[in-house]
Amino acid sequence: MFTISVKKIAENQLVRTILGPLFLMTVTPSIVILVFMINRDYGGSILTFIQNCRTQGFFHLLFSTWAPLFFGSKTAWLMIGLFSLFQITLMKLLPGKRFEGPITPKGNIPIYKANGVLAFCVSLISFIVGSVGLKLFSPSIIYDNFGPLLGALNVFSLLFCLALYLKGKYIPSSTDSGTNGNLIFDYYWGTELYPRVWGIDIKMFTNCRFGMMSWSIICLSFLFKQYELGTLSDSMMVSCFLQIIYCAKFFVWETGYLRSLDIMHDRAGYYICWGCLVWVPGIYTSCAQYLVLKPIHLGLPLAITIFCLGVLAIFINYAADKQRQFVRATNGNCLVFGKKPKIISVNYLTEQNERKETLLLASGFWGIARHFHYVPEILAAFFWALPALATGFLAYFYVIFLTLLLLDRAQRDDKRCAKKYQKGWDEYCKLVPYKILPKIY
Repeated sequence: MFTISVKKIAENQLVRTILGPLFLMTVTPSIVILVFMINRDYGGSILTFIQNCRTQGFFHLLFSTWAPLFFGSKTAWLMIGLFSLFQITLMKLLPGKRFEGPITPKGNIPIYKANGVLAFCVSLISFIVGSVGLKLFSPSIIYDNFGPLLGALNVFSLLFCLALYLKGKYIPSSTDSGTNGNLIFDYYWGTELYPRVWGIDIKMFTNCRFGMMSWSIICLSFLFKQYELGTLSDSMMVSCFLQIIYCAKFFVWETGYLRSLDIMHDRAGYYICWGCLVWVPGIYTSCAQYLVLKPIHLGLPLAITIFCLGVLAIFINYAADKQRQFVRATNGNCLVFGKKPKIISVNYLTEQNERKETLLLASGFWGIARHFHYVPEILAAFFWALPALATGFLAYFYVIFLTLLLLDRAQRDDKRCAKKYQKGWDEYCKLVPYKILPKIY
């Protein structure tokens, strides 16, 4: 029995630290270009793409599309460079309150400037004024160069993650760094928790100011492209505006995100940095890209219904996150849904054996399920895909991916909390027995 259990542990380690990361780093760039290729060349039809694969061969099609785009173009590199410089400038120069992130396992406290909402507004206005008002560039410039942009972003991100690996290994920004002695996993997972370069927090830049900021601007460009092609459908407007509202919500809540699982526990490597620099622009915007060539007419009643349901889902997602923050900020001396909240005070030990205390909320949205806030987030993604109706699977690719991601995240977060809070977490789980949906999961 002991021999079998040791063997299973060794196999799990092999999958988790070598085979799994290698598989993801090989497959995910191809998925990004496949989604782009099917949307652009096959009208979003996976069936048509499969039929072409049968006659021309899958790898031939993939290579013929990917090869000329792999290194991007001069225009794509210029766009990426200017956008990055613009966002860094906004991070540094726009006013914002000092914000302290959660204390790290090694006792460090990351410092940020909370100016995300202002940066979001300036970015959107600058894009619209620069393209539509001043006509410095076409508003459809991103759609027209999307393939080269994905290629350039992929190459840049692969090199960027290598630089982060070397930085964390040899010149880390803090004591929250180190390697596992496994090059593949260190590159994939990262070697630093909070890398900084010239005072710029790398994860805040990649996750928030590049990935999330580009999302809404890309959707706008796709919307303008459909208009340029001769029409502007209500389905495109509903989908794009819901995504822009979601991004706006994100920046209103940005300081909350800086206390989330992504930031607190995931190091700056391929998993999170490549994901935000390539996967977010390429996959999170895939529904809007699909709709560019699919001007579906919903009609006013259906369009308004989908839009309102989407806004409601986004609001509930925000309200749930805000509810927990509010309870912790007031130390439980408040009302949740008009009642005194049920809270559990739990203790935990840091890596320096310092005892800390926090509150777990078991009322309101957090009394429904331990990760109920994932439900409205998934629903929001569903509602901005729904304008595509039943015209194609690819429009729903992101919402399917998001559902799988959040199911996995709920599992990982529960394991981490059980280890961190121990008996306190057991007590909390008795009060809130379901992870995401009552009676189901």
